[in-house]
Amino acid sequence: MAPCTGSAPEPFVPHQRQRYRRKVHRCLDALADMLTSSRFCTEERRIGLEIELNIVDETLRPSMANSVVLEKLNDPSFTIELSQHNLELNVPPRELSDAAPMQLERELHTSLANANKKAQDAGCDLALIGILPTLESEHFQKKWISNNPRYVSLNDQIVAVRGEQLALDIDGASLPGRQPEALRTYAESILPEAACTSLQLHRQVRPDEFAAYWNSAQCLAGVQLAIGANSPFLLGNALWSETRIPLFLQATDTRTEELRNQGVRPRVWFGERWITSVLDLFDENVRYFPGLIAEFDDEDPLTTLDEGNTPGLAELRTHNGTIWRWNRPVYDVVHGVPHLRVENRVLPAGPTVSDMVANAMFFYGAQHSLAHQERPLWTNMSFASAEENFFAAAKSGMDAKLYWPGLDWTAPDELVLQELLPLAREGLRAYGVTDRASEHYLGIIERRCLTRQNGASWQRDAVRALEDRGYDRNAALRQMFERYLELMNSGEPVHNWPIPR
Repeated sequence: MAPCTGSAPEPFVPHQRQRYRRKVHRCLDALADMLTSSRFCTEERRIGLEIELNIVDETLRPSMANSVVLEKLNDPSFTIELSQHNLELNVPPRELSDAAPMQLERELHTSLANANKKAQDAGCDLALIGILPTLESEHFQKKWISNNPRYVSLNDQIVAVRGEQLALDIDGASLPGRQPEALRTYAESILPEAACTSLQLHRQVRPDEFAAYWNSAQCLAGVQLAIGANSPFLLGNALWSETRIPLFLQATDTRTEELRNQGVRPRVWFGERWITSVLDLFDENVRYFPGLIAEFDDEDPLTTLDEGNTPGLAELRTHNGTIWRWNRPVYDVVHGVPHLRVENRVLPAGPTVSDMVANAMFFYGAQHSLAHQERPLWTNMSFASAEENFFAAAKSGMDAKLYWPGLDWTAPDELVLQELLPLAREGLRAYGVTDRASEHYLGIIERRCLTRQNGASWQRDAVRALEDRGYDRNAALRQMFERYLELMNSGEPVHNWPIPR
């Protein structure tokens, strides 16, 4: 969830909804005009990252101290997030070329090490993990929303639109040799969304290539989850390999059961079709989803365009920020020049910095190659198959079966080793990344596939091993998490992590 600043927006009153809808439509018309008049930045094609972090106390439980830690950090790269136990690191955008991946890893190590030192001054530690295994239901109480009026307003709007408690209902994939587990509970706020900490990858693209890059990202989403899953536990239950996926959907769901039965679309959304333009996505946002935040800008975007200036499209961007696509379109303006980005929101945070950089390089390289294929992959693959891959991978991780044209149904590790690693190498070479850097990070992905061990499988195997030694579930989770943090801080990629015996 993007950080918010400023005063809280007021709740919608009836006449504001019509006014807001008209303003969003004017923003959409302005965007359509801009797409036909070549107003966008086309020279720079930079990448960027956002990393969401958990703050834990000495008992490894969530520490509601983000404002204290942020004050000690005194670094504009870090911002608070929805819950008081979250922070976000915004990595400056850059060109992906030469040895940039290695420089990125060095910068991340330095930033996170400095941040953790400041957190320790406040009696806390930072954790890179998709979902904290030590979370409890009490951490979802509204009082733990970060000290930002807009977060409170967003929570209140979603809860009011839903009109009832938020239901969390997730059937799990069993630990090896165990019975399946399930979660059935309710939450009074949207804070279960804050349990989901992610690695968000941005790729700046030209308007004419946006559709190819977005479609490519959708094709890759299931594979990313299968090999990068890191969120297998929630509230003491062994659930999906990437439990963030159903949890995020349910935590921000404004639909009642009746609306779900009618087929009303959720605000956390994979999508429903391949696109031919970025306008397709913004148009869907406007047609399908009502506004949540009543905030207006004085600018008339069409007048701004007529005057030869660049509109901010404030209402369209705010609205886009309340629709959580797993691959989200982004319109932004830098130094008066507009650009477009594909924001990939699929991956969890962690387990290590090197794993996250490897995940990013695999994605950027494979996405580039797929986007530039002479015959696009999505012409041979239904959108429904891409969505099915996404949810199958989220639930079963490395054990999922994924559909891929030419291979039919296959294991994720085999798909990566046979098809996607060569494409990722080609893509990184096209960016100008050195062979040394490419082989280093794609080698991490290769060895993860060969060992079939990612963050989720390591956590699950570690908890099972500890329970076999007589630990109850809570004790096993804490022991596992303590060892996880040690290995995370060692920097050793997760495929090399030993299972506690």
